[in-house]
Formats: sequence, C-alpha cells, structure tokens
Amino acid sequence: MGLVNHIVVTHFILLGIPDANGLQTILFITFLAFYLCTLLGNLLIFSAILADPCLHIPMYIFLCNLSVLDIGFSSISTPKMLTNLWFQSRVISLGGCMSQIFFYHFLGSTECLLYTVMAYDRYVAICHPLRYRLIMNQKMCALLAAGTWITSFFHSTILTSLTFTLPYCGFNVVDYFFCDIFPVVKLACADTYVIETVTLTNTGVVPITCFHLILVSYIRIMFSVLKMNSSEGRRKAASICASHLTVVMLFFGQ
Repeated sequence: MGLVNHIVVTHFILLGIPDANGLQTILFITFLAFYLCTLLGNLLIFSAILADPCLHIPMYIFLCNLSVLDIGFSSISTPKMLTNLWFQSRVISLGGCMSQIFFYHFLGSTECLLYTVMAYDRYVAICHPLRYRLIMNQKMCALLAAGTWITSFFHSTILTSLTFTLPYCGFNVVDYFFCDIFPVVKLACADTYVIETVTLTNTGVVPITCFHLILVSYIRIMFSVLKMNSSEGRRKAASICASHLTVVMLFFGQ
C-alpha cells in the first residue's frame, strides 16, 4: 500500500465512448467526416471575412473570432478520439490531459463571452442605430474581442492549475472520452473539495452571468422593435438577431 501511494501518475487512460466495441471503424469515419466539415466550414468563413474589406465590421469580426473558436474547440478532443478509435490506444500523457482541460475551459468560456458581446453589438445596432458606428468603432470592437480571450485565459489557468496541484498517485483511468476536471479529480489521492467548489462556482458564474446579460440585451431589443412604426424595420431587426439568437439557444440549451 505504501508503494502505491508513492507512484506518481505520468499518464492517464481514457475509457472512451461506452459500448463502442466493434463500432470503431464506423465511429472513426463518422467523427472524421464531422471534424473535416467543421474545419472546412469555419476556414471558409474565416477566409471570406479576411479577404473582403467590406466585411470588416463588428458583426463579422466577432463571427471570425467564433470560427477560430469552433476550429479550436472541435480540435480539443476529436483528434485524440480519432487516434484512440483507429489505433485502439487510450493512453494520454499528463501534459496532453492538462492541455485538454485548459483549452476546453478556455475556449468554452471565450465562446460564452463572445455570444454576450455579439448580443451587445446587436443591441447597439437596433436600439442606437445613429450612434452605432461611434460606439462600435474598431477600437471598441478589438477591446471587446480581446477581453473575451484574456478573461477566459485567466479563468482556465486558475482551474487547470488547481486541478494539477493535486497529487495523482495511483488509479489513472479517466471515465470519459477526454480529460475534464471532474473525471480527473476523482482520481486524486487528496481532498478535492476546494477544486470542486471553485470549478462549480466558476463554471456556473460565467454562463449564468452571460445568459442574463444576453437576456437583458434582447429584452431591450424587443421593446425597441415594438416601438418601431415600420414593418420593414421590424423585419430587418429580426433578420439581424435571428441567427445569433438561434445559436445562443442551442449553446445554453445543450
């Protein structure tokens, strides 16, 4: 027992997708197809926005950031999962596990904050159309976009650091298809109360705050739209908000 307590974990074993025996090839082809479509679609959006100066406006700049996020987010676990399915290897290094946790929370938090910034952009466009260019100038747009990335970087750094300051000295099988905080800290041979509390608080505060800010933005947009006398203006406002609102509902509803 003393020997086990002194074993330092240098890698983890991912259990992967449950009940996948015999389906590895089908799953590999399916996930690879989805992954390539995601990469191709977002690269096309990113390239189109960069190539056309007419699209260098806040709405499309934020969309460009979102495309980068989607590429990164889909790349956190998919390549490793494809490798595991093809080579039947479920081992991930300690550094690889740390990277998955860091980027999962970094990109997830950035996406949540970016949706909030995009809601604010639509609020300004509809409720203050005459002041839109003054408020959402290039400097403000860059500050808002950079702020989402920087805030999320610190958020994820704190969570990842707390996770891997815990000692891991025995059982190393992660009951999931990629490394996330809760499946990993279950393996720690120390008290995990602090990291679990901080994680629950952080991962709860960020989306709840973002959701309420988005909700406030759309409530104000709704009141502004109801005051419009022009049906054309209402249709234009609806077209501006429809795609963003759909994506937000999918994001918070998952």
